[in-house]
Amino acid sequence: MTTPDYVPGHGLLKDRTAVITAAAGAGIGGATARRFLEEGARILISDAHARRLKETEDALAAEFGADRVASLPCDVTDEDQVQALFALAEQTHGRLDIVVNNAGLGGTAALVDMTDAQWSRVLDVTLNGTFRCTRAALRSLKASGGGGVLVNNASVVGWRAQTGQAHYAAAKAGVMALTRCAALEAAEFGVRINAVAPSLAMHPHLVKVTSEELLAELTAREAFGRYAEPWEVANVIVFLASGYSSYMTGETVSVSSQHA
Repeated sequence: MTTPDYVPGHGLLKDRTAVITAAAGAGIGGATARRFLEEGARILISDAHARRLKETEDALAAEFGADRVASLPCDVTDEDQVQALFALAEQTHGRLDIVVNNAGLGGTAALVDMTDAQWSRVLDVTLNGTFRCTRAALRSLKASGGGGVLVNNASVVGWRAQTGQAHYAAAKAGVMALTRCAALEAAEFGVRINAVAPSLAMHPHLVKVTSEELLAELTAREAFGRYAEPWEVANVIVFLASGYSSYMTGETVSVSSQHA
């Protein structure tokens, strides 16, 4: 099945301010940054890769206006850097409305061969990083009293088993559980928290480093017989960040046919 046409913006996030982590490059974070701008938001993007982040900021600022785009390098495993990111969001745009926790780290290793360092690194970026950013965001949003929305990036492997992915699956299942529990607490001060669970979202750079055999195997599992474009996942993130999902919280939305 061919990829559908790109959906134009409809002002769904007009005048909202968003922080998006791991937003440099051609993946889901970068696609989300672009989609948010197309929907009228102001954004503060972060990434652990400072050079790519600056290149992304410059490109988006040239297209959408420098007053709507800011960036700050941030390693989500470092609490001081996380605190600095959310402080800058308030300083730059005056308030915080939306946070997209996209930072994550994968890898493939059989459990019997997996080291403590491999396990801990994936968990620290993917689950603990989401926790740190969620905590910082909720403190800011609770203090402001104006409500807000968080969208976490989970994965279908948080539901289903896959060999070589024990650390990543455990981390993403943890993100889903964190989403549910945090949503109950945040509801008291008008903040919604949901998650997306993609399966196979690819971009040209990733396709180049993926063998044809593996790509064919992975796409054959998908109902549409193809991988998702990052912007297709970003569209669901836009929906969860917008007023169209005003009665949804604590949910994980599968962007795949492989939710079980």
